[in-house]
Amino acid sequence: MHGGNTDRSRYILALDLGTTGNRAFVFDADGQVVAQAYKELKQYYPQPGWLEHDPVEIWSATIWVMQTAIKKAQIEPNLIAAIGLTVQRETCLLWDKHTGQPLHKAIVWQDCRTDRLCNQLKNQGLGDDIYQRTGLVIDTYFSATKLSWLLDYVAGVDLGTVLAGTIDTWILWKLTGGKVHATDHSNASRTMLMNLETCDWDETLLDLFNIPGGILPKIQPSLSHFGVTDPSLLGVSIPVTAILGDQQASLFGHGCDRPGLMKCTYGTGSFLVAHTGSEIVRSQHQLLSTVAWTQLSKNGSLDISYALEGSMFTSGACIQWLRDGLNLIETAAQTEAIATQVEDNGGVYFVPAFSGLGAPHWDMSARGAFLGITGGVTREHMVRAVLEAIAYQVKEVVEAINAYSSTSVGKLAVDGGASNNNFLMQFQADLLGIPLEQPIMRDTTVQGIAFAAGLTIGLWNDYSELIGKRQIEKVFKPNIDSRKIQQNYATWLIAEERGKNWVE
Repeated sequence: MHGGNTDRSRYILALDLGTTGNRAFVFDADGQVVAQAYKELKQYYPQPGWLEHDPVEIWSATIWVMQTAIKKAQIEPNLIAAIGLTVQRETCLLWDKHTGQPLHKAIVWQDCRTDRLCNQLKNQGLGDDIYQRTGLVIDTYFSATKLSWLLDYVAGVDLGTVLAGTIDTWILWKLTGGKVHATDHSNASRTMLMNLETCDWDETLLDLFNIPGGILPKIQPSLSHFGVTDPSLLGVSIPVTAILGDQQASLFGHGCDRPGLMKCTYGTGSFLVAHTGSEIVRSQHQLLSTVAWTQLSKNGSLDISYALEGSMFTSGACIQWLRDGLNLIETAAQTEAIATQVEDNGGVYFVPAFSGLGAPHWDMSARGAFLGITGGVTREHMVRAVLEAIAYQVKEVVEAINAYSSTSVGKLAVDGGASNNNFLMQFQADLLGIPLEQPIMRDTTVQGIAFAAGLTIGLWNDYSELIGKRQIEKVFKPNIDSRKIQQNYATWLIAEERGKNWVE
Protein backbone atom coordinates (compact mmCIF):
# COMPACT_ATOMS: atom_id res chain seq x y z
CA MET A 1 0.00 0.00 0.00
CA HIS A 2 1.10 3.57 -0.58
CA GLY A 3 1.42 5.90 2.36
CA GLY A 4 1.53 4.87 6.00
CA ASN A 5 4.44 2.88 7.31
CA THR A 6 4.58 0.26 4.57
CA ASP A 7 7.95 -1.39 4.17
CA ARG A 8 8.29 -2.04 0.41
CA SER A 9 10.66 -4.97 0.91
CA ARG A 10 8.43 -7.02 3.21
CA TYR A 11 6.22 -9.96 2.27
CA ILE A 12 3.31 -11.96 3.67
CA LEU A 13 3.15 -15.75 3.52
CA ALA A 14 -0.45 -17.00 3.27
CA LEU A 15 -1.24 -20.65 4.00
CA ASP A 16 -4.53 -22.15 2.81
CA LEU A 17 -4.96 -25.71 4.07
CA GLY A 18 -8.04 -26.97 2.24
CA THR A 19 -9.99 -30.19 1.90
CA THR A 20 -8.37 -31.35 -1.33
CA GLY A 21 -4.93 -29.81 -0.88
CA ASN A 22 -2.56 -27.33 0.79
CA ARG A 23 -1.41 -24.06 -0.74
CA ALA A 24 1.10 -21.36 0.12
CA PHE A 25 1.16 -17.92 -1.52
CA VAL A 26 3.74 -15.15 -1.13
CA PHE A 27 2.26 -11.63 -1.35
CA ASP A 28 4.35 -8.50 -1.80
CA ALA A 29 3.79 -5.11 -0.12
CA ASP A 30 1.39 -4.10 -2.93
CA GLY A 31 -0.84 -7.05 -2.08
CA GLN A 32 0.14 -8.90 -5.27
CA VAL A 33 0.99 -12.61 -5.51
CA VAL A 34 4.64 -13.20 -6.39
CA ALA A 35 4.77 -17.00 -5.95
CA GLN A 36 2.65 -19.98 -4.97
CA ALA A 37 2.88 -23.72 -4.37
CA TYR A 38 0.28 -26.49 -4.10
CA LYS A 39 0.22 -30.09 -2.87
CA GLU A 40 -2.77 -32.39 -3.17
CA LEU A 41 -4.03 -34.22 -0.09
CA LYS A 42 -4.91 -37.92 -0.02
CA GLN A 43 -8.55 -38.65 0.88
CA TYR A 44 -9.20 -41.73 3.06
CA TYR A 45 -12.64 -43.39 2.88
CA PRO A 46 -12.55 -46.20 5.49
CA GLN A 47 -16.33 -46.78 5.21
CA PRO A 48 -19.20 -45.32 3.14
CA GLY A 49 -19.92 -41.81 4.41
CA TRP A 50 -16.62 -41.63 6.34
CA LEU A 51 -13.75 -39.34 5.28
CA GLU A 52 -10.37 -38.90 6.95
CA HIS A 53 -7.12 -37.00 6.40
CA ASP A 54 -3.66 -37.88 7.67
CA PRO A 55 -2.54 -35.01 9.99
CA VAL A 56 1.13 -35.93 9.50
CA GLU A 57 0.66 -35.61 5.74
CA ILE A 58 -1.11 -32.24 6.20
CA TRP A 59 1.88 -31.04 8.23
CA SER A 60 4.57 -32.30 5.83
CA ALA A 61 2.63 -30.82 2.88
CA THR A 62 2.42 -27.50 4.76
CA ILE A 63 6.20 -27.40 5.20
CA TRP A 64 6.71 -28.34 1.54
CA VAL A 65 4.39 -25.63 0.15
CA MET A 66 5.88 -22.98 2.47
CA GLN A 67 9.46 -23.76 1.47
CA THR A 68 8.59 -24.16 -2.22
CA ALA A 69 6.65 -20.87 -2.43
CA ILE A 70 9.48 -18.96 -0.72
CA LYS A 71 12.04 -20.55 -3.06
CA LYS A 72 9.91 -19.66 -6.12
CA ALA A 73 9.58 -16.07 -4.85
CA GLN A 74 13.40 -15.91 -4.74
CA ILE A 75 13.38 -14.13 -1.40
CA GLU A 76 15.05 -14.76 1.93
CA PRO A 77 12.66 -15.97 4.67
CA ASN A 78 13.70 -13.04 6.90
CA LEU A 79 11.83 -10.73 4.48
CA ILE A 80 8.51 -12.35 5.44
CA ALA A 81 6.83 -10.00 7.89
CA ALA A 82 4.06 -12.38 8.94
CA ILE A 83 2.17 -15.59 8.22
CA GLY A 84 -1.60 -15.86 7.81
CA LEU A 85 -3.27 -19.26 8.23
CA THR A 86 -6.66 -20.24 6.79
CA VAL A 87 -8.02 -23.78 6.88
CA GLN A 88 -10.80 -26.19 6.04
CA ARG A 89 -13.14 -25.82 9.00
CA GLU A 90 -14.71 -28.38 11.37
CA THR A 91 -12.13 -31.08 10.51
CA CYS A 92 -10.56 -32.09 13.83
CA LEU A 93 -8.13 -34.42 15.57
CA LEU A 94 -6.49 -35.45 18.85
CA TRP A 95 -2.73 -35.69 19.41
CA ASP A 96 -0.23 -36.41 22.14
CA LYS A 97 1.43 -33.22 23.41
CA HIS A 98 4.64 -35.02 24.36
CA THR A 99 5.26 -37.07 21.21
CA GLY A 100 3.37 -34.80 18.77
CA GLN A 101 1.78 -37.92 17.28
CA PRO A 102 -1.91 -37.89 16.24
CA LEU A 103 -4.01 -40.49 18.09
CA HIS A 104 -6.12 -41.17 14.99
CA LYS A 105 -6.52 -39.69 11.51
CA ALA A 106 -8.32 -36.32 11.37
CA ILE A 107 -12.08 -36.62 10.83
CA VAL A 108 -13.05 -34.38 7.90
CA TRP A 109 -16.02 -31.96 7.94
CA GLN A 110 -17.83 -34.05 5.29
CA ASP A 111 -17.64 -37.21 7.43
CA CYS A 112 -21.05 -38.59 8.52
CA ARG A 113 -20.00 -41.26 11.06
CA THR A 114 -21.66 -39.48 13.99
CA ASP A 115 -25.17 -39.38 12.46
CA ARG A 116 -26.56 -41.71 15.17
CA LEU A 117 -25.32 -39.44 17.96
CA CYS A 118 -26.72 -36.38 16.15
CA ASN A 119 -30.12 -38.07 15.82
CA GLN A 120 -30.08 -38.96 19.54
CA LEU A 121 -29.43 -35.31 20.44
CA LYS A 122 -32.26 -34.18 18.16
CA ASN A 123 -34.63 -36.75 19.64
CA GLN A 124 -33.72 -35.49 23.12
CA GLY A 125 -35.02 -32.08 22.03
CA LEU A 126 -31.62 -30.38 22.36
CA GLY A 127 -31.70 -28.68 18.96
CA ASP A 128 -33.04 -25.33 20.18
CA ASP A 129 -30.66 -25.03 23.11
CA ILE A 130 -27.61 -25.90 20.96
CA TYR A 131 -28.78 -23.48 18.27
CA GLN A 132 -29.22 -20.65 20.78
CA ARG A 133 -25.78 -21.25 22.26
CA THR A 134 -23.79 -21.81 19.07
CA GLY A 135 -25.83 -20.55 16.10
CA LEU A 136 -25.42 -24.04 14.61
CA VAL A 137 -27.80 -26.90 13.92
CA ILE A 138 -27.16 -30.43 15.17
CA ASP A 139 -25.30 -32.09 12.32
CA THR A 140 -22.36 -34.43 11.71
CA TYR A 141 -20.74 -31.47 9.89
CA PHE A 142 -19.50 -29.82 13.10
CA SER A 143 -16.56 -30.82 15.30
CA ALA A 144 -18.29 -31.56 18.63
CA THR A 145 -19.64 -35.02 17.76
CA LYS A 146 -16.43 -35.86 15.88
CA LEU A 147 -14.29 -35.05 18.96
CA SER A 148 -16.72 -37.04 21.11
CA TRP A 149 -16.29 -40.04 18.76
CA LEU A 150 -12.48 -39.69 18.84
CA LEU A 151 -12.41 -39.55 22.65
CA ASP A 152 -14.50 -42.73 22.79
CA TYR A 153 -12.13 -44.36 20.30
CA VAL A 154 -9.04 -43.59 22.41
CA ALA A 155 -10.76 -44.43 25.74
CA GLY A 156 -8.20 -45.33 28.39
CA VAL A 157 -5.58 -42.86 27.15
CA ASP A 158 -4.28 -40.43 29.78
CA LEU A 159 -6.19 -37.25 28.90
CA GLY A 160 -3.51 -35.22 30.66
CA THR A 161 -1.31 -35.74 27.60
CA VAL A 162 -4.01 -35.22 24.94
CA LEU A 163 -4.57 -32.05 22.91
CA ALA A 164 -7.57 -31.46 20.64
CA GLY A 165 -8.17 -29.01 17.85
CA THR A 166 -9.20 -28.17 14.33
CA ILE A 167 -6.59 -28.06 11.53
CA ASP A 168 -5.53 -24.48 12.32
CA THR A 169 -4.79 -25.49 15.92
CA TRP A 170 -2.77 -28.55 14.86
CA ILE A 171 -0.69 -26.62 12.32
CA LEU A 172 -0.14 -23.63 14.65
CA TRP A 173 1.06 -26.07 17.33
CA LYS A 174 3.46 -27.65 14.83
CA LEU A 175 4.62 -24.29 13.40
CA THR A 176 5.46 -23.00 16.89
CA GLY A 177 7.35 -26.17 17.85
CA GLY A 178 4.58 -27.26 20.24
CA LYS A 179 4.59 -23.96 22.15
CA VAL A 180 1.15 -22.56 21.21
CA HIS A 181 -2.18 -24.38 21.51
CA ALA A 182 -4.69 -21.85 20.21
CA THR A 183 -7.46 -21.19 17.70
CA ASP A 184 -9.39 -18.13 16.57
CA HIS A 185 -13.06 -17.24 17.06
CA SER A 186 -14.05 -17.97 13.44
CA ASN A 187 -12.84 -21.58 13.62
CA ALA A 188 -14.02 -22.07 17.22
CA SER A 189 -17.51 -20.93 16.21
CA ARG A 190 -17.71 -23.98 13.90
CA THR A 191 -17.03 -26.59 16.56
CA MET A 192 -20.54 -26.51 18.15
CA LEU A 193 -18.69 -25.97 21.46
CA MET A 194 -18.24 -22.16 21.47
CA ASN A 195 -20.94 -19.88 22.82
CA LEU A 196 -21.67 -17.29 20.13
CA GLU A 197 -22.42 -14.53 22.64
CA THR A 198 -19.58 -15.00 25.15
CA CYS A 199 -17.15 -16.11 22.39
CA ASP A 200 -15.71 -18.72 24.77
CA TRP A 201 -16.07 -22.49 25.22
CA ASP A 202 -19.54 -23.31 26.57
CA GLU A 203 -19.33 -25.42 29.77
CA THR A 204 -22.83 -26.87 29.27
CA LEU A 205 -21.87 -28.16 25.81
CA LEU A 206 -18.50 -29.50 26.99
CA ASP A 207 -20.42 -31.52 29.61
CA LEU A 208 -23.02 -32.65 27.05
CA PHE A 209 -20.37 -33.97 24.64
CA ASN A 210 -18.11 -35.20 27.47
CA ILE A 211 -15.16 -33.13 26.25
CA PRO A 212 -12.67 -31.98 28.93
CA GLY A 213 -12.07 -28.23 28.56
CA GLY A 214 -8.38 -28.75 29.32
CA ILE A 215 -7.71 -30.49 25.99
CA LEU A 216 -9.15 -27.59 23.94
CA PRO A 217 -7.10 -24.66 22.62
CA LYS A 218 -7.43 -21.13 23.96
CA ILE A 219 -9.51 -18.88 21.68
CA GLN A 220 -7.92 -15.66 20.37
CA PRO A 221 -9.05 -12.81 18.10
CA SER A 222 -8.73 -13.76 14.41
CA LEU A 223 -6.46 -10.81 13.72
CA SER A 224 -3.90 -11.10 16.52
CA HIS A 225 -0.42 -12.37 17.37
CA PHE A 226 -0.56 -16.17 17.73
CA GLY A 227 3.14 -16.84 18.29
CA VAL A 228 6.23 -17.30 16.13
CA THR A 229 7.44 -20.17 13.98
CA ASP A 230 10.17 -22.44 15.26
CA PRO A 231 13.43 -21.19 13.66
CA SER A 232 14.34 -24.74 12.57
CA LEU A 233 11.56 -24.63 9.92
CA LEU A 234 12.65 -21.66 7.80
CA GLY A 235 15.86 -20.55 9.52
CA VAL A 236 14.08 -17.58 11.11
CA SER A 237 11.15 -16.99 13.50
CA ILE A 238 8.14 -15.47 11.72
CA PRO A 239 5.03 -14.27 13.59
CA VAL A 240 1.64 -15.83 12.81
CA THR A 241 -0.70 -12.82 12.91
CA ALA A 242 -4.04 -14.02 11.53
CA ILE A 243 -6.07 -17.22 11.57
CA LEU A 244 -9.45 -17.59 9.85
CA GLY A 245 -11.73 -20.36 8.67
CA ASP A 246 -11.55 -20.55 4.87
CA GLN A 247 -15.04 -19.15 4.22
CA GLN A 248 -14.49 -16.26 6.60
CA ALA A 249 -11.14 -15.51 4.92
CA SER A 250 -12.93 -15.38 1.57
CA LEU A 251 -15.54 -12.95 3.01
CA PHE A 252 -12.68 -10.76 4.30
CA GLY A 253 -10.87 -10.93 0.93
CA HIS A 254 -13.99 -9.82 -0.99
CA GLY A 255 -14.35 -6.76 1.23
CA CYS A 256 -17.69 -7.97 2.59
CA ASP A 257 -17.31 -6.14 5.90
CA ARG A 258 -20.85 -4.83 6.50
CA PRO A 259 -24.50 -5.95 6.25
CA GLY A 260 -25.86 -6.43 2.72
CA LEU A 261 -22.54 -7.75 1.37
CA MET A 262 -22.33 -11.44 0.52
CA LYS A 263 -20.06 -13.89 -1.25
CA CYS A 264 -20.35 -17.44 -2.55
CA THR A 265 -17.38 -19.78 -2.82
CA TYR A 266 -17.90 -22.59 -5.30
CA GLY A 267 -15.43 -25.15 -3.98
CA THR A 268 -15.76 -28.78 -2.87
CA GLY A 269 -19.01 -27.51 -1.37
CA SER A 270 -20.64 -24.14 -1.97
CA PHE A 271 -20.55 -21.66 0.88
CA LEU A 272 -22.70 -18.56 0.86
CA VAL A 273 -21.78 -16.10 3.61
CA ALA A 274 -23.47 -12.76 4.35
CA HIS A 275 -21.98 -10.23 6.80
CA THR A 276 -24.49 -9.22 9.49
CA GLY A 277 -22.46 -6.60 11.39
CA SER A 278 -21.98 -6.71 15.16
CA GLU A 279 -25.35 -8.40 15.70
CA ILE A 280 -26.09 -12.12 15.75
CA VAL A 281 -28.82 -12.66 13.14
CA ARG A 282 -30.91 -15.80 13.68
CA SER A 283 -32.75 -17.65 10.92
CA GLN A 284 -34.75 -20.36 12.71
CA HIS A 285 -32.21 -23.12 12.02
CA GLN A 286 -32.15 -22.83 8.21
CA LEU A 287 -28.89 -20.92 8.13
CA LEU A 288 -25.93 -20.89 10.48
CA SER A 289 -25.12 -17.87 12.63
CA THR A 290 -21.36 -17.71 12.87
CA VAL A 291 -18.40 -15.46 13.67
CA ALA A 292 -17.01 -13.72 10.58
CA TRP A 293 -13.85 -12.48 12.36
CA THR A 294 -12.71 -10.79 15.55
CA GLN A 295 -10.07 -8.23 16.42
CA LEU A 296 -9.23 -6.01 19.35
CA SER A 297 -10.55 -2.45 19.15
CA LYS A 298 -8.36 0.52 20.07
CA ASN A 299 -9.62 0.43 23.68
CA GLY A 300 -8.74 -3.28 23.96
CA SER A 301 -12.28 -4.67 23.83
CA LEU A 302 -13.21 -7.54 21.50
CA ASP A 303 -14.67 -6.31 18.21
CA ILE A 304 -16.86 -9.11 16.80
CA SER A 305 -18.20 -9.33 13.23
CA TYR A 306 -20.96 -11.91 12.71
CA ALA A 307 -22.29 -13.60 9.58
CA LEU A 308 -25.11 -15.78 8.31
CA GLU A 309 -23.95 -18.81 6.35
CA GLY A 310 -25.54 -21.35 4.08
CA SER A 311 -23.33 -24.42 3.68
CA MET A 312 -24.02 -26.71 0.72
CA PHE A 313 -21.86 -29.79 1.09
CA THR A 314 -21.62 -30.99 -2.50
CA SER A 315 -20.93 -28.74 -5.49
CA GLY A 316 -17.43 -28.99 -6.97
CA ALA A 317 -17.36 -32.50 -5.48
CA CYS A 318 -20.10 -33.61 -7.91
CA ILE A 319 -18.08 -32.31 -10.89
CA GLN A 320 -15.13 -34.30 -9.52
CA TRP A 321 -17.47 -37.33 -9.31
CA LEU A 322 -18.45 -36.91 -12.99
CA ARG A 323 -14.71 -37.15 -13.73
CA ASP A 324 -13.45 -39.77 -11.27
CA GLY A 325 -16.57 -41.77 -10.42
CA LEU A 326 -18.48 -41.92 -13.70
CA ASN A 327 -15.69 -41.09 -16.20
CA LEU A 328 -18.18 -38.86 -18.08
CA ILE A 329 -15.59 -36.06 -18.35
CA GLU A 330 -11.79 -35.88 -18.38
CA THR A 331 -11.41 -32.44 -16.79
CA ALA A 332 -13.70 -30.17 -14.77
CA ALA A 333 -13.15 -27.39 -17.31
CA GLN A 334 -14.83 -29.48 -20.03
CA THR A 335 -18.21 -29.21 -18.35
CA GLU A 336 -18.77 -25.66 -19.63
CA ALA A 337 -18.51 -26.64 -23.30
CA ILE A 338 -20.46 -29.88 -22.77
CA ALA A 339 -23.35 -28.08 -21.04
CA THR A 340 -23.71 -25.59 -23.90
CA GLN A 341 -23.97 -28.39 -26.50
CA VAL A 342 -27.61 -28.90 -25.51
CA GLU A 343 -30.38 -26.29 -25.32
CA ASP A 344 -31.63 -27.42 -21.92
CA ASN A 345 -31.36 -30.22 -19.36
CA GLY A 346 -33.57 -32.61 -21.35
CA GLY A 347 -35.89 -32.93 -18.35
CA VAL A 348 -33.11 -34.31 -16.11
CA TYR A 349 -32.59 -32.99 -12.57
CA PHE A 350 -29.72 -33.82 -10.25
CA VAL A 351 -29.86 -33.82 -6.45
CA PRO A 352 -26.30 -33.26 -5.10
CA ALA A 353 -26.68 -34.94 -1.71
CA PHE A 354 -23.58 -37.15 -1.47
CA SER A 355 -23.16 -36.21 2.23
CA GLY A 356 -26.79 -35.41 2.93
CA LEU A 357 -28.25 -31.94 2.37
CA GLY A 358 -26.90 -28.87 4.17
CA ALA A 359 -28.64 -25.50 4.29
CA PRO A 360 -31.53 -24.88 4.36
CA HIS A 361 -32.60 -28.53 4.94
CA TRP A 362 -30.02 -30.13 7.24
CA ASP A 363 -31.08 -33.62 6.22
CA MET A 364 -28.23 -36.05 6.90
CA SER A 365 -30.25 -38.94 5.45
CA ALA A 366 -30.70 -37.41 1.98
CA ARG A 367 -28.78 -38.99 -0.89
CA GLY A 368 -27.87 -37.92 -4.41
CA ALA A 369 -30.06 -38.77 -7.39
CA PHE A 370 -30.68 -38.18 -11.08
CA LEU A 371 -34.42 -37.83 -11.74
CA GLY A 372 -36.38 -37.45 -14.97
CA ILE A 373 -34.19 -39.74 -17.09
CA THR A 374 -35.77 -40.82 -20.38
CA GLY A 375 -34.39 -42.63 -23.43
CA GLY A 376 -33.38 -39.38 -25.13
CA VAL A 377 -31.12 -38.25 -22.31
CA THR A 378 -27.43 -37.92 -23.21
CA ARG A 379 -24.18 -37.38 -21.34
CA GLU A 380 -24.51 -33.66 -22.16
CA HIS A 381 -27.89 -33.42 -20.42
CA MET A 382 -26.53 -35.12 -17.31
CA VAL A 383 -23.47 -32.87 -17.13
CA ARG A 384 -25.68 -29.80 -17.58
CA ALA A 385 -28.09 -31.05 -14.88
CA VAL A 386 -25.18 -31.30 -12.42
CA LEU A 387 -24.08 -27.70 -13.10
CA GLU A 388 -27.67 -26.43 -12.86
CA ALA A 389 -28.11 -28.20 -9.49
CA ILE A 390 -25.14 -26.25 -8.08
CA ALA A 391 -26.91 -23.00 -9.02
CA TYR A 392 -30.30 -24.17 -7.72
CA GLN A 393 -28.81 -24.93 -4.30
CA VAL A 394 -27.34 -21.43 -4.11
CA LYS A 395 -30.70 -19.85 -5.02
CA GLU A 396 -32.37 -21.72 -2.14
CA VAL A 397 -29.87 -20.24 0.31
CA VAL A 398 -30.01 -16.71 -1.14
CA GLU A 399 -33.81 -16.81 -0.69
CA ALA A 400 -33.33 -17.90 2.93
CA ILE A 401 -30.80 -15.09 3.59
CA ASN A 402 -33.10 -12.49 2.02
CA ALA A 403 -35.93 -13.71 4.25
CA TYR A 404 -33.97 -13.04 7.46
CA SER A 405 -31.70 -10.15 6.54
CA SER A 406 -32.79 -6.51 6.76
CA THR A 407 -30.96 -5.67 3.53
CA SER A 408 -31.72 -7.90 0.55
CA VAL A 409 -28.79 -8.97 -1.57
CA GLY A 410 -28.09 -6.73 -4.56
CA LYS A 411 -25.05 -8.54 -5.94
CA LEU A 412 -23.06 -11.67 -5.27
CA ALA A 413 -19.25 -11.80 -5.11
CA VAL A 414 -18.02 -15.18 -6.35
CA ASP A 415 -14.84 -17.25 -6.10
CA GLY A 416 -13.68 -20.86 -5.96
CA GLY A 417 -12.83 -23.34 -8.72
CA ALA A 418 -16.31 -23.69 -10.22
CA SER A 419 -16.65 -19.89 -10.50
CA ASN A 420 -14.38 -20.24 -13.56
CA ASN A 421 -17.29 -21.97 -15.34
CA ASN A 422 -18.95 -19.24 -17.43
CA PHE A 423 -22.04 -21.35 -18.14
CA LEU A 424 -22.62 -21.90 -14.41
CA MET A 425 -22.03 -18.24 -13.52
CA GLN A 426 -24.39 -16.91 -16.22
CA PHE A 427 -27.03 -19.49 -15.27
CA GLN A 428 -26.63 -18.43 -11.62
CA ALA A 429 -27.06 -14.73 -12.48
CA ASP A 430 -30.19 -15.48 -14.54
CA LEU A 431 -31.60 -17.62 -11.74
CA LEU A 432 -30.96 -15.04 -8.99
CA GLY A 433 -31.80 -11.97 -11.05
CA ILE A 434 -28.77 -10.11 -9.64
CA PRO A 435 -25.26 -9.50 -11.02
CA LEU A 436 -22.36 -11.79 -10.10
CA GLU A 437 -18.97 -10.14 -9.56
CA GLN A 438 -15.91 -12.22 -10.38
CA PRO A 439 -12.52 -10.80 -9.29
CA ILE A 440 -9.33 -11.36 -11.31
CA MET A 441 -7.75 -12.86 -8.19
CA ARG A 442 -9.99 -15.94 -7.77
CA ASP A 443 -8.08 -17.21 -4.74
CA THR A 444 -9.97 -14.79 -2.50
CA THR A 445 -9.55 -17.05 0.53
CA VAL A 446 -5.77 -16.73 0.29
CA GLN A 447 -5.99 -13.01 -0.45
CA GLY A 448 -8.24 -12.52 2.59
CA ILE A 449 -5.88 -14.22 5.03
CA ALA A 450 -2.88 -12.37 3.55
CA PHE A 451 -4.68 -9.03 4.00
CA ALA A 452 -5.64 -9.97 7.58
CA ALA A 453 -2.07 -10.96 8.53
CA GLY A 454 -0.58 -7.84 6.93
CA LEU A 455 -3.09 -5.48 8.55
CA THR A 456 -2.45 -7.02 11.99
CA ILE A 457 1.28 -6.43 11.77
CA GLY A 458 0.93 -2.95 10.24
CA LEU A 459 2.35 -3.83 6.81
CA TRP A 460 -0.87 -2.22 5.55
CA ASN A 461 -2.96 0.34 7.39
CA ASP A 462 -6.16 0.69 5.37
CA TYR A 463 -8.46 -2.31 4.72
CA SER A 464 -10.80 -0.38 2.42
CA GLU A 465 -7.86 0.85 0.33
CA LEU A 466 -6.60 -2.73 -0.04
CA ILE A 467 -10.06 -3.90 -1.12
CA GLY A 468 -10.42 -0.91 -3.48
CA LYS A 469 -7.32 -2.01 -5.39
CA ARG A 470 -8.79 -5.41 -6.24
CA GLN A 471 -9.67 -5.79 -9.90
CA ILE A 472 -12.94 -7.26 -11.13
CA GLU A 473 -12.52 -9.45 -14.20
CA LYS A 474 -16.14 -9.96 -15.17
CA VAL A 475 -19.66 -9.12 -14.10
CA PHE A 476 -22.34 -11.64 -15.12
CA LYS A 477 -25.58 -9.70 -15.59
CA PRO A 478 -28.93 -11.51 -15.45
CA ASN A 479 -31.03 -11.96 -18.58
CA ILE A 480 -34.38 -10.25 -18.21
CA ASP A 481 -36.44 -13.22 -19.39
CA SER A 482 -35.71 -16.13 -17.07
CA ARG A 483 -39.21 -17.64 -16.81
CA LYS A 484 -38.11 -21.03 -18.09
CA ILE A 485 -35.22 -21.14 -15.61
CA GLN A 486 -37.58 -20.27 -12.74
CA GLN A 487 -39.97 -23.05 -13.82
CA ASN A 488 -37.08 -25.51 -13.91
CA TYR A 489 -36.05 -24.38 -10.43
CA ALA A 490 -39.55 -25.20 -9.15
CA THR A 491 -39.24 -28.69 -10.71
CA TRP A 492 -35.79 -29.16 -9.15
CA LEU A 493 -37.24 -28.38 -5.69
CA ILE A 494 -39.64 -31.31 -6.21
CA ALA A 495 -36.71 -33.56 -7.24
CA GLU A 496 -34.78 -32.47 -4.16
CA GLU A 497 -37.68 -33.52 -1.92
CA ARG A 498 -37.50 -37.00 -3.49
CA GLY A 499 -33.87 -37.32 -2.41
CA LYS A 500 -34.66 -36.56 1.24
CA ASN A 501 -35.08 -39.11 4.05
CA TRP A 502 -33.50 -41.75 1.85
CA VAL A 503 -31.58 -43.52 4.62
CA GLU A 504 -33.61 -44.41 7.70
